[in-house]
Amino acid sequence: MPITVTAPLGVLTEHGEHEILPRLTAALVEVSGATGNVAFTSIVGGTVHLLDPEHVYAGGINRPVVMVELKLPNIGLPDIATRAAFIAAATDIVDVLTVTGHQRADTWVNILNAPDGAWGIAGVAYTDEALIAAITADTH
Repeated sequence: MPITVTAPLGVLTEHGEHEILPRLTAALVEVSGATGNVAFTSIVGGTVHLLDPEHVYAGGINRPVVMVELKLPNIGLPDIATRAAFIAAATDIVDVLTVTGHQRADTWVNILNAPDGAWGIAGVAYTDEALIAAITADTH
């Protein structure tokens, strides 16, 4: 489940640049109720993109927006409550890992879902059922 963080260079602290993905991963695992599930945790990954501040816009103007995008299968964060919990947790994480003065309104989080069978690893396209079986096998 890829997490992509895009931020203007200098908005995340140096520590934040290195900690944001581990903390977002932990938040996703926790919100999903999968704490301690090695199989689930192992399929969460991501990238941090640091852009020249002049290349980041919101509302058509140059603004220091930090964007967190989570892509996951339909079964992930299946209801409004879990999606809202991840969005709140991700925003809180960005708040902690950005420089003084970063505005909470300049943190955007979105969640994209892949349809059944359109999410895969190692060349294998997983159906929701197959992915659930792989993840739940770790809990038994």
